[in-house]
Amino acid sequence: MGGDRSRVLVVDDDAAIRRSLERGLRLSGFAVDLADGGGPALDMARRTPPDAIVLDVSMPGLSGIDVCRTLREEDDDVPVLMLSALDETADRIAGLQAGGDDYLVKPFALQELVLRLQALLRRRPPRETDFVRVGGLSLDPGARTVSLDGRQLELTRREFELLHVLARNAGIVLSRDQLLDRVWGYDFDVRTDAVDTFVSYLRRKLEAAGRSRIVHTVRGVGFVLRDDGPEAGR
Repeated sequence: MGGDRSRVLVVDDDAAIRRSLERGLRLSGFAVDLADGGGPALDMARRTPPDAIVLDVSMPGLSGIDVCRTLREEDDDVPVLMLSALDETADRIAGLQAGGDDYLVKPFALQELVLRLQALLRRRPPRETDFVRVGGLSLDPGARTVSLDGRQLELTRREFELLHVLARNAGIVLSRDQLLDRVWGYDFDVRTDAVDTFVSYLRRKLEAAGRSRIVHTVRGVGFVLRDDGPEAGR
């Protein structure tokens, strides 16, 4: 496979787990880098960007959640598979809210880890043909750029994904559960307020300089993207 092998960064403070995962992932065809804590993981991810990260949640110093949150704040959208010894919903949600893409509880079968990594890597490449235009809004998923009436917008990864789903379904009302499932990938009924939070973040950026609303609330149902023009509805 040579240079085509996906590079995985394994981050765990337990040397035995690092060795075991390194061996198993190499045998499964991955190139593997290792880090024994949060600080070294961030250094390595910045120096040699991996294709995916396997990240232990509970580490002394910088936790896996801290590492994931920092990467996302730096607009690094590398797929992150989080590992934890705690099978607690609150722990899992914290990891996903920090920007994790998937979650495995220790102990786990190596084959399941490999299958989940492969699924994350398959999902990652943006489809260049997904360029979306609705009214004055333009999204280019390949370049991850957004403009409204010709004005470039700076969006975080999650804001972009939320806007992309709404724009692809322009004119269709999507429920909070649908948005949670399509944007976050998990249908946690306890976290539907995350959708409202990110809609408010989006609106602040979309409606800067008095721009009319394009993400509308449909009371009791959800949200819909509809652009009637820069001055409409003001």
